[in-house]
Amino acid sequence: MKDWSPSLYRRFEDERTRPARDLLAQVDVEAPQVVVDMGCGPGNSTELLVERFPGAQVVGLDTSPNMLAEARERVPGARFDVADANTWVPEAGTGVVFANAIYQWVPGHMAALTRVLGALEPGAALAVQMPDNINEPSHAAMRQVAAEGPWAERLKDAARAALPPVRAYYEALAPYAERLDIWHTIYNHVLADADAVVEWVKSTGLRPFIDPLEEKERAEFLARYRARIVDAYPPVAGGKVLLRFPRLFIVARR
Repeated sequence: MKDWSPSLYRRFEDERTRPARDLLAQVDVEAPQVVVDMGCGPGNSTELLVERFPGAQVVGLDTSPNMLAEARERVPGARFDVADANTWVPEAGTGVVFANAIYQWVPGHMAALTRVLGALEPGAALAVQMPDNINEPSHAAMRQVAAEGPWAERLKDAARAALPPVRAYYEALAPYAERLDIWHTIYNHVLADADAVVEWVKSTGLRPFIDPLEEKERAEFLARYRARIVDAYPPVAGGKVLLRFPRLFIVARR
């Protein structure tokens, strides 16, 4: 995929940061020496970690040069490096690994999460949040448009895989955890209209579908996708729309 766009991502920053706040509220590690923000993006979650753990060295990791550049400007008190969540493991002394909406992009992420948790020292914590919205209308429409257009062959593998069941996470992580909490939260984001739903997913879930397309094809794909979103998200009283957004949360204490 092309590099991520910090400006597009920030258009819904408050809504995107809310799950990070909710996840962080359940992390009860006291005075960690090193806190890692895996998949830090433009630094909105890193900023929360710096505020929560003022005595820690906070390290933001990402594969996107654009996101890292934005994060460095936003959170000058943290350190930012390039790292791949597919292979990364924490160094000795890491007290918290915080991963807000990153591991859903990692194929076979169950093995990656197990590897990260297993590398932590006793008392440290792994805190993870992942969108669990692959069957929501916003994402079902992506797959439908991809399958019906002239781009069908090119986009046949574009869809992100659904998350495994909660039981699978529990069974994989429990052997490494002194305490393990897993829960879902369903957010209902109030957005201006159906176009706002399209703008939301353009910076995240829609990228694997539109990035491979030429400009004219991309415009046609978005037009077809928007038509489905208009039908799937009718206005509520006052003209706005509700974007239902389930998310999976995991906090594992080593």
